[in-house]
Amino acid sequence: MAEDAAGTPTYNVSIVIPVYNEEGLLETAVNDLITRLHEIPLAVEVILSENGSKDRTREIALGLASRIHNIRVLHTDEPNYGRALKRGIEEAHGAIVLCDEIDICDVDFYKVALEILMADRADMVVGSKRHPAARDARPFLRRFATQVLNLMLRVIVGFKGTDTHGLKAFQRAPLMPVVHSCIVEKDLFASELVIRAERAVRVVEVPVRIMEKRPPSINLFKRVPNVLRNLWRLFLVIRLGRKA
Repeated sequence: MAEDAAGTPTYNVSIVIPVYNEEGLLETAVNDLITRLHEIPLAVEVILSENGSKDRTREIALGLASRIHNIRVLHTDEPNYGRALKRGIEEAHGAIVLCDEIDICDVDFYKVALEILMADRADMVVGSKRHPAARDARPFLRRFATQVLNLMLRVIVGFKGTDTHGLKAFQRAPLMPVVHSCIVEKDLFASELVIRAERAVRVVEVPVRIMEKRPPSINLFKRVPNVLRNLWRLFLVIRLGRKA
């Protein structure tokens, strides 16, 4: 692993994974991921962006980072998926950023996305659960929620793709202005990032295979009020051109 003039490790790729109350899954998922990363002939760092966990997630993450050289842990006090994801992107060292979920860790997607990005066929690759060739084996309620959210995004803010939340990969440099322009946090940050990206850079979708390894760490129904508030904000800013 090389270092820059300031002694900071340099990586080709940064994998950003927000984690919240994941003590039951974190260690196994990360160890499995690190093992499979040997399939990628690039220098890769893994950023665990822990946010507001009430269990041993942070302790386990720090333990992993102490044993595995290319794992870095970020911490914020508030449970806030969007803020944790955004901070991980902002502090990534890699020229390419992969956004993943601890219950997915899809190295097959990484390889497909990296091939596309390194061949300069796109600036962002979205792993779509709603792609015609995708295989989404999650429970019906979660699949239905994804379908409803995507429909709302198409109607309210003019989203043209099939999915916004979950797996993403992108060239960091051209996407940073897009990241900084995003105004919402929590669940809809990832959606806003993709929606703004499709208006600014080249975005392609690829199908992914998804199955549920554990129930959502935050109840789906508890997310609804915040999602609706932020959808309204995005409508005002993106569709009507008003200030946030």
